[in-house]
Amino acid sequence: MPRDLTALDLSALDLTAFGALSFDCYGTLIDWEAGIAAVIGPWARRHDPALTDEEVLVAYAENEAAVLRETPTILYPDALREAFRRTGGSLGFPVADADAEALGTSVPGWPAFDDSVEALTILQRHYRLIILSNVDRAGFAASNRRLVVDFDEILTAEDIGSYKPDPANFAALADRAADLGLTGRLLHVAQSLFHDHVPAKAIGLPGVWINRRHDRPGWGATPDPRMSITPDAEYPSLLAFAHAVEDAFAAQG
Repeated sequence: MPRDLTALDLSALDLTAFGALSFDCYGTLIDWEAGIAAVIGPWARRHDPALTDEEVLVAYAENEAAVLRETPTILYPDALREAFRRTGGSLGFPVADADAEALGTSVPGWPAFDDSVEALTILQRHYRLIILSNVDRAGFAASNRRLVVDFDEILTAEDIGSYKPDPANFAALADRAADLGLTGRLLHVAQSLFHDHVPAKAIGLPGVWINRRHDRPGWGATPDPRMSITPDAEYPSLLAFAHAVEDAFAAQG
Protein backbone atom coordinates (compact mmCIF):
# COMPACT_ATOMS: atom_id res chain seq x y z
CA MET A 1 0.00 0.00 0.00
CA PRO A 2 1.19 3.59 -0.54
CA ARG A 3 2.87 5.01 2.51
CA ASP A 4 0.89 7.83 4.17
CA LEU A 5 2.34 9.57 7.22
CA THR A 6 -0.29 12.28 7.45
CA ALA A 7 -1.04 12.92 11.13
CA LEU A 8 -2.47 15.55 13.41
CA ASP A 9 0.77 15.92 15.34
CA LEU A 10 3.71 13.59 14.89
CA SER A 11 5.78 15.26 17.63
CA ALA A 12 3.31 15.20 20.53
CA LEU A 13 3.92 11.57 21.42
CA ASP A 14 7.15 9.66 21.97
CA LEU A 15 6.07 6.40 20.36
CA THR A 16 9.14 4.61 21.71
CA ALA A 17 8.08 5.25 25.32
CA PHE A 18 5.35 2.62 25.33
CA GLY A 19 5.57 -1.09 25.97
CA ALA A 20 2.13 -2.10 24.74
CA LEU A 21 -0.72 -1.01 22.52
CA SER A 22 -4.35 -1.68 23.37
CA PHE A 23 -6.69 -1.84 20.39
CA ASP A 24 -10.32 -1.44 19.69
CA CYS A 25 -11.16 -4.09 17.11
CA TYR A 26 -14.41 -3.24 15.32
CA GLY A 27 -14.00 -0.01 13.39
CA THR A 28 -10.22 0.01 13.89
CA LEU A 29 -9.00 -3.42 12.73
CA ILE A 30 -12.21 -4.93 11.36
CA ASP A 31 -14.48 -2.94 9.04
CA TRP A 32 -17.69 -3.15 11.06
CA GLU A 33 -19.44 -0.51 8.94
CA ALA A 34 -18.98 -2.65 5.84
CA GLY A 35 -20.15 -5.73 7.75
CA ILE A 36 -23.26 -4.08 9.17
CA ALA A 37 -24.13 -2.26 5.94
CA ALA A 38 -23.93 -5.51 3.97
CA VAL A 39 -26.97 -6.71 5.93
CA ILE A 40 -29.00 -3.65 6.83
CA GLY A 41 -28.38 -1.68 3.61
CA PRO A 42 -30.19 -4.13 1.29
CA TRP A 43 -32.93 -4.54 3.93
CA ALA A 44 -33.49 -0.78 4.04
CA ARG A 45 -33.61 -0.42 0.26
CA ARG A 46 -36.27 -3.09 0.03
CA HIS A 47 -38.44 -0.62 1.93
CA ASP A 48 -37.07 2.66 0.53
CA PRO A 49 -34.77 2.48 -2.51
CA ALA A 50 -33.50 6.00 -1.81
CA LEU A 51 -31.90 5.11 1.54
CA THR A 52 -28.09 5.03 1.48
CA ASP A 53 -25.84 2.83 3.59
CA GLU A 54 -24.63 5.94 5.41
CA GLU A 55 -28.16 6.99 6.39
CA VAL A 56 -28.94 3.53 7.71
CA LEU A 57 -25.66 3.31 9.64
CA VAL A 58 -26.37 6.65 11.31
CA ALA A 59 -29.81 5.38 12.36
CA TYR A 60 -28.26 2.14 13.61
CA ALA A 61 -25.52 3.81 15.66
CA GLU A 62 -27.66 5.26 18.43
CA ASN A 63 -29.79 2.13 18.67
CA GLU A 64 -26.82 -0.16 19.20
CA ALA A 65 -25.32 2.21 21.77
CA ALA A 66 -28.62 2.20 23.67
CA VAL A 67 -28.86 -1.61 23.65
CA LEU A 68 -25.30 -1.99 24.96
CA ARG A 69 -25.87 0.61 27.67
CA GLU A 70 -29.21 -0.79 28.81
CA THR A 71 -28.24 -4.48 28.74
CA PRO A 72 -24.52 -4.59 29.57
CA THR A 73 -24.30 -8.38 29.90
CA ILE A 74 -26.08 -9.18 26.63
CA LEU A 75 -23.97 -11.20 24.21
CA TYR A 76 -23.03 -9.21 21.15
CA PRO A 77 -24.93 -11.32 18.59
CA ASP A 78 -28.11 -10.70 20.60
CA ALA A 79 -27.25 -7.00 20.81
CA LEU A 80 -26.97 -6.87 17.03
CA ARG A 81 -30.38 -8.48 16.64
CA GLU A 82 -32.04 -6.09 19.07
CA ALA A 83 -30.28 -3.02 17.66
CA PHE A 84 -31.49 -3.97 14.18
CA ARG A 85 -35.07 -4.31 15.42
CA ARG A 86 -34.89 -0.91 17.09
CA THR A 87 -33.39 0.60 13.94
CA GLY A 88 -36.31 -0.75 11.98
CA GLY A 89 -38.66 0.87 14.47
CA SER A 90 -36.91 4.23 14.23
CA LEU A 91 -37.04 4.12 10.42
CA GLY A 92 -40.62 2.85 10.37
CA PHE A 93 -39.89 -0.47 8.65
CA PRO A 94 -40.38 -4.04 9.95
CA VAL A 95 -37.37 -6.25 10.69
CA ALA A 96 -38.18 -9.91 10.11
CA ASP A 97 -36.63 -12.54 12.38
CA ALA A 98 -34.53 -13.75 9.44
CA ASP A 99 -33.16 -10.24 8.93
CA ALA A 100 -32.27 -9.87 12.61
CA GLU A 101 -30.64 -13.30 12.56
CA ALA A 102 -28.59 -12.36 9.51
CA LEU A 103 -27.05 -9.44 11.38
CA GLY A 104 -26.68 -11.36 14.63
CA THR A 105 -24.59 -14.05 12.95
CA SER A 106 -22.65 -11.72 10.64
CA VAL A 107 -19.56 -10.89 12.73
CA PRO A 108 -17.39 -13.78 11.43
CA GLY A 109 -17.93 -12.44 7.90
CA TRP A 110 -16.94 -8.85 8.63
CA PRO A 111 -13.77 -8.01 6.67
CA ALA A 112 -10.50 -6.76 8.07
CA PHE A 113 -9.34 -3.40 6.77
CA ASP A 114 -6.85 -3.99 4.00
CA ASP A 115 -3.95 -2.58 6.04
CA SER A 116 -4.68 -4.29 9.37
CA VAL A 117 -2.55 -7.43 8.99
CA GLU A 118 0.49 -5.61 7.63
CA ALA A 119 0.26 -2.88 10.26
CA LEU A 120 -0.20 -5.30 13.17
CA THR A 121 2.75 -7.35 11.98
CA ILE A 122 4.92 -4.23 12.11
CA LEU A 123 3.60 -3.09 15.47
CA GLN A 124 4.13 -6.50 17.04
CA ARG A 125 7.88 -6.07 16.55
CA HIS A 126 7.85 -3.16 19.00
CA TYR A 127 5.01 -3.69 21.47
CA ARG A 128 2.81 -6.18 23.24
CA LEU A 129 -0.62 -6.10 21.62
CA ILE A 130 -3.83 -6.09 23.67
CA ILE A 131 -7.44 -6.20 22.49
CA LEU A 132 -10.22 -4.31 24.29
CA SER A 133 -13.30 -5.14 22.24
CA ASN A 134 -17.07 -4.67 22.33
CA VAL A 135 -17.84 -8.23 21.32
CA ASP A 136 -18.17 -11.74 22.70
CA ARG A 137 -15.30 -14.24 22.80
CA ALA A 138 -16.56 -16.33 19.88
CA GLY A 139 -17.02 -13.29 17.67
CA PHE A 140 -13.51 -12.03 18.34
CA ALA A 141 -12.03 -15.49 17.77
CA ALA A 142 -13.54 -15.46 14.27
CA SER A 143 -12.19 -11.97 13.57
CA ASN A 144 -8.79 -12.86 14.98
CA ARG A 145 -8.40 -15.46 12.26
CA ARG A 146 -8.69 -12.63 9.73
CA LEU A 147 -6.12 -10.54 11.60
CA VAL A 148 -3.57 -13.41 11.69
CA VAL A 149 -1.39 -12.05 14.52
CA ASP A 150 -1.47 -13.48 18.04
CA PHE A 151 -2.50 -10.88 20.60
CA ASP A 152 -0.82 -10.97 23.99
CA GLU A 153 -4.02 -10.22 25.90
CA ILE A 154 -7.68 -10.24 24.87
CA LEU A 155 -10.41 -8.48 26.86
CA THR A 156 -13.94 -8.66 25.49
CA ALA A 157 -17.22 -7.20 26.68
CA GLU A 158 -18.25 -10.76 27.58
CA ASP A 159 -15.23 -11.05 29.88
CA ILE A 160 -15.84 -7.70 31.57
CA GLY A 161 -19.64 -7.70 31.76
CA SER A 162 -20.14 -4.31 30.14
CA TYR A 163 -19.55 -2.50 26.86
CA LYS A 164 -17.46 0.54 26.01
CA PRO A 165 -17.77 3.42 26.71
CA ASP A 166 -18.55 2.10 30.21
CA PRO A 167 -15.65 3.11 32.50
CA ALA A 168 -15.54 -0.48 33.79
CA ASN A 169 -14.03 -1.64 30.51
CA PHE A 170 -11.13 0.78 30.81
CA ALA A 171 -10.72 -0.02 34.49
CA ALA A 172 -10.33 -3.68 33.48
CA LEU A 173 -7.76 -2.66 30.88
CA ALA A 174 -5.84 -0.60 33.44
CA ASP A 175 -5.86 -3.52 35.87
CA ARG A 176 -4.53 -5.88 33.22
CA ALA A 177 -1.81 -3.39 32.30
CA ALA A 178 -0.81 -3.15 35.95
CA ASP A 179 -0.62 -6.93 36.22
CA LEU A 180 1.74 -6.90 33.23
CA GLY A 181 3.92 -4.13 34.65
CA LEU A 182 2.76 -1.71 31.96
CA THR A 183 1.25 1.08 34.04
CA GLY A 184 2.18 4.34 32.32
CA ARG A 185 3.48 2.46 29.28
CA LEU A 186 0.20 1.64 27.52
CA LEU A 187 -1.09 3.49 24.46
CA HIS A 188 -4.69 3.02 23.28
CA VAL A 189 -5.31 2.80 19.52
CA ALA A 190 -8.87 3.21 18.27
CA GLN A 191 -11.18 4.72 15.67
CA SER A 192 -14.16 5.59 17.87
CA LEU A 193 -14.06 8.80 19.85
CA PHE A 194 -17.36 7.84 21.51
CA HIS A 195 -16.50 4.27 22.53
CA ASP A 196 -12.78 4.64 23.18
CA HIS A 197 -11.09 8.01 23.30
CA VAL A 198 -13.54 9.77 25.62
CA PRO A 199 -13.41 7.08 28.36
CA ALA A 200 -9.67 6.50 27.84
CA LYS A 201 -8.95 10.19 28.38
CA ALA A 202 -11.07 10.09 31.54
CA ILE A 203 -8.56 7.71 33.16
CA GLY A 204 -5.50 9.45 31.73
CA LEU A 205 -4.77 6.80 29.10
CA PRO A 206 -3.08 8.35 26.05
CA GLY A 207 -4.60 7.52 22.69
CA VAL A 208 -3.97 7.43 18.97
CA TRP A 209 -6.97 8.10 16.76
CA ILE A 210 -7.07 5.92 13.65
CA ASN A 211 -9.45 8.17 11.75
CA ARG A 212 -10.84 5.65 9.28
CA ARG A 213 -13.49 8.17 8.21
CA HIS A 214 -11.04 11.01 7.56
CA ASP A 215 -12.25 11.36 3.96
CA ARG A 216 -15.98 11.20 4.81
CA PRO A 217 -18.18 13.55 6.83
CA GLY A 218 -20.20 12.43 9.82
CA TRP A 219 -19.87 9.59 12.30
CA GLY A 220 -21.39 6.63 10.44
CA ALA A 221 -22.07 3.64 12.69
CA THR A 222 -20.35 5.34 15.64
CA PRO A 223 -22.37 7.80 17.76
CA ASP A 224 -21.33 11.43 18.02
CA PRO A 225 -18.90 11.68 21.00
CA ARG A 226 -21.08 14.48 22.43
CA MET A 227 -18.07 16.34 23.77
CA SER A 228 -14.85 17.88 22.55
CA ILE A 229 -12.03 15.35 22.62
CA THR A 230 -8.50 15.66 21.28
CA PRO A 231 -6.55 12.39 21.01
CA ASP A 232 -2.80 12.59 21.45
CA ALA A 233 -2.19 11.85 17.76
CA GLU A 234 -4.27 11.16 14.66
CA TYR A 235 -3.54 9.00 11.62
CA PRO A 236 -5.75 8.26 8.61
CA SER A 237 -4.95 4.54 8.67
CA LEU A 238 -3.38 1.91 10.89
CA LEU A 239 -0.54 1.49 8.42
CA ALA A 240 0.29 5.20 8.60
CA PHE A 241 0.59 4.80 12.37
CA ALA A 242 2.74 1.68 11.99
CA HIS A 243 5.10 3.51 9.64
CA ALA A 244 5.38 6.37 12.15
CA VAL A 245 6.29 3.82 14.82
CA GLU A 246 8.97 2.32 12.57
CA ASP A 247 10.42 5.75 11.94
CA ALA A 248 10.40 6.62 15.65
CA PHE A 249 12.27 3.48 16.64
CA ALA A 250 14.71 3.86 13.72
CA ALA A 251 15.50 7.43 14.81
CA GLN A 252 16.16 6.18 18.33
CA GLY A 253 18.89 3.99 16.93
